[in-house]
Amino acid sequence: MPILPLLITLAFVILWLTAVSNLLLFPRLNPKDRPATTPLVSILIPARNEARAIGRAVVSLLAQTYGNFEIVLLDDQSEDETAVLATHAAHNDPRFRLITGEPLPPGWLGKNWACHQLAQAARGDILLFADADVVWEPGALTAVVAHFIQHRADLLAVWPTQQTATWGERLVVPLINFAILCYLPILPVHHTHIPAFAAANGQCLAFRRTAYAAIGGHAALRGNVIEDVAFAQRIKRHRLRLRLADSNRLIHCRMYENWGQVRAGFAKNILAGHGNSVLFLLFSTLFHWLLFIYPWLWLLLGGGWWTLGLVLAGLGLRLATAVFTHTWGWKRPFVPNLAPPLLMPLSVLLMTRIAAQAIWWHWRGGGQWKGRTTAVIPKP
Repeated sequence: MPILPLLITLAFVILWLTAVSNLLLFPRLNPKDRPATTPLVSILIPARNEARAIGRAVVSLLAQTYGNFEIVLLDDQSEDETAVLATHAAHNDPRFRLITGEPLPPGWLGKNWACHQLAQAARGDILLFADADVVWEPGALTAVVAHFIQHRADLLAVWPTQQTATWGERLVVPLINFAILCYLPILPVHHTHIPAFAAANGQCLAFRRTAYAAIGGHAALRGNVIEDVAFAQRIKRHRLRLRLADSNRLIHCRMYENWGQVRAGFAKNILAGHGNSVLFLLFSTLFHWLLFIYPWLWLLLGGGWWTLGLVLAGLGLRLATAVFTHTWGWKRPFVPNLAPPLLMPLSVLLMTRIAAQAIWWHWRGGGQWKGRTTAVIPKP
């Protein structure tokens, strides 16, 4: 029996066991849930050059049915009309406050500095950090608070439903959900304090205020590119309670508008997500080639039923996670767009291009995102 196909088969068995358990057990926000209490929630939005999306985000938040919240938006030295459009969208609503960000100090990455200032300005018992391109259905905040209180969370990380339009987005962005559902078993995430079983999504992070302070807030992670995952790990190290949930279409986001933005956005994070190890990133790239490209090549060269089984195992994983997270798209009403899940080999090739970009930036000392360096800054 060939050793390489056997190892690939074993890998798929592990991934499928993880995925099936997550598809059955991964929590989802319930629009019918109501919180037992209604603490003040501070919705904290760092915004830099977000004129494209900020108005829609603010309008959707002010339409929330939850009755006790404030919105604090920090204009982080924007070079467009972010502040003007946000203020116009708020329409003098007293629940909305706009603050102007201070200049970026040495040793800080931009988003972490903005969130640190937002936390200092917040008045709520729950600090909910949300990206400026996230849009909320009217009952979404109620569902978030209900889940937070019901499960006694110290940090609740919610995965918004990712909206995609261009092919670069469709083939790459849903891989975020794919990685969580196939590589991270939810039971040890929720029931152990092992930092290796930790994840989070910076698009929607809800902290208990006392827990945020206990782990040092953003000041403790001032130079960390993937501060969301680092927060989840710190929560576990402090023996606090981490919860993850899928937004179940109550919260949604279009992260990028084209392949160029997808490539740059993923490249600024992917190396940090691999422990800042180029070797680990290369190994990860090879691993995904073996799982999702090699079986196709083997099949084209005359592979039999075993090879076909490996191909179908890879496509099935991608399709199952897409269905669960509502990211497979629709060409027209009631006609599912199966093309992105079925093009998983192409997705792996695009991720290889992204990995190459990240390594190139690493060797050059960091890339650029919204006019700032994406280099990982050593902790002081």
